Amino acid sequence: MLLNGKTIIVTGASSGIGAAAARLFAGEGAKLVLGARRAGLLEEIAEEISAKGGEAAFLAGNVEDSAYAEALVALAQERFGGLDGAFNNAGIAGDMGPVPEMAESNWRKVVAVNLDSGFYAARHQIPALRKRGGGSIVFTSSFVGQGIGLPGMAAYAAAKAGLVGMTQVLAAEHGPENIRVNALLPGGTMTPMAGDDAGFHEVVRGFHALKRMAEPSEIAGAALFLLSDHASFVTGSALFADGGNAINKI
Repeated sequence: MLLNGKTIIVTGASSGIGAAAARLFAGEGAKLVLGARRAGLLEEIAEEISAKGGEAAFLAGNVEDSAYAEALVALAQERFGGLDGAFNNAGIAGDMGPVPEMAESNWRKVVAVNLDSGFYAARHQIPALRKRGGGSIVFTSSFVGQGIGLPGMAAYAAAKAGLVGMTQVLAAEHGPENIRVNALLPGGTMTPMAGDDAGFHEVVRGFHALKRMAEPSEIAGAALFLLSDHASFVTGSALFADGGNAINKI
């Protein structure tokens, strides 16, 4: 089991990629601390994991709040004795529209949830990983702002691209402490964020060389690799798990 005995924080764990990751990581032996806004859904996933013999604690909260990031780390330490890794996956797309017409409140919200949350997470997770002698942090970035510029998504693109820049600096700063930091860049994935517009899905499928969208479990598998010892010499990377989106032009 690739995460056997490791304690891992997963944010955005109530649905989509985060929920798929929670289930996958539990099956690989991880002890989980699950975070998201919706306590009821977190409880359901934690109970599902426990029923299968796994271990999972949960705490609902807002990733825009530094105190919440601190509380998730404290829960990992109190419940499981420490922290070995984190999949900082929570994010929102926000309202789409051109920059001249975008509300400042939307810009701030999207940047806060997608980028500020990563800063708060790293600030509290890194000291905990240091106590364990190292570990792994993964941030969910995006092909938007890296492989493609999608009209109407300037706030999202800026925030997700910012995560890649922060990843590189954190990896350089903390590599000597055996702390690896990577960004995961999914392609279009069938999650609640993707909505249920079949026409939109058809357009998104066309962006990818594989001509389809990903299942959440496929992105979770890439996160599993980055958190596991199989990626022991991988740090500072922006790993595309995008079905060939970044290289596809037709």
